[in-house]
Amino acid sequence: MKPHLFHPEADAEYAAAARFYTEIQPELGGRFYDEIETAIAAVCAHPRQFHEFDPPARRYLAQRFPYAVVYLEEPDRIWIVAVMHLHRQPGYWHERLD
Repeated sequence: MKPHLFHPEADAEYAAAARFYTEIQPELGGRFYDEIETAIAAVCAHPRQFHEFDPPARRYLAQRFPYAVVYLEEPDRIWIVAVMHLHRQPGYWHERLD
């Protein structure tokens, strides 16, 4: 399993989404966190298993929330570039690839 590292903006959007769901209902925030952590673990364990949707980026689609973990597989790590809401500003994370 490869270690992962968040782009600072991806880390911030993950935290903001978790806060949003927690403010609605604490248990909902916990379920969101658990689902994204499950996604990250799956990506780190099997990075090539998930859809290459905007090469070289791949994504893992969350099952219960409208989010995806967008990442790049690098030789020594998984670089998470976005924890992306699926219905807002597609492609906004491209600038993070530079």
